[in-house]
Amino acid sequence: MENDNLEKKINGSEEEQKLELPQQTELTDAAAQNLQIEELQKQVDQYKDMLLRKAAEFDNFKRRIENETTNIIRFATESLIDDLLPVLDDFERSLKHSKESKESDALVKGVELIYLKLVKVLEGRGVKTFETVGKEFSVDYHDALIQMPRKDLPPHTVIEEVEKGYMLNDKVIRHAKVVVSSAPPEEQSVAKQSESSTNASRE
Repeated sequence: MENDNLEKKINGSEEEQKLELPQQTELTDAAAQNLQIEELQKQVDQYKDMLLRKAAEFDNFKRRIENETTNIIRFATESLIDDLLPVLDDFERSLKHSKESKESDALVKGVELIYLKLVKVLEGRGVKTFETVGKEFSVDYHDALIQMPRKDLPPHTVIEEVEKGYMLNDKVIRHAKVVVSSAPPEEQSVAKQSESSTNASRE
């Protein structure tokens, strides 16, 4: 009897162990699956982030290329126009000389018509001149040939335009050659004296 009871106990404990083992296996399988799902979710998030970054980079690249293409189209004729500007200068000088020497009116008018036609063609391509006389000197627009002392004007004022400046679509393609005012000699000497006295007091 005791042997039977012992066997039953042993058999019972073995059956309990057998029941516990599948439950533990199911739990470890579920945990492993959860871990796998988390890993896959992380990978999905990484790929999603990479995709968004690449899309943003592509948009930036596309915009940059579009801007560069637009600029190439806008300024494609710059070198040709730059070569034509001296011809324009020659026309202007010829017209000025013809009017001063009182040559045939018909010839002057003919040259003037050709000149105006050329100006119109260039304007249609985005070429334009800019005002210089009376303006403050700027290195962005002017090339100073000489400075002339003037009492009636502030220093660094453009007083004469020797050669016109031109722009192509708001870009300066030739600076205007100009004469610029400077302070009269007595004012310059006073300014130098005050500057030297200021430097001496600093020392």
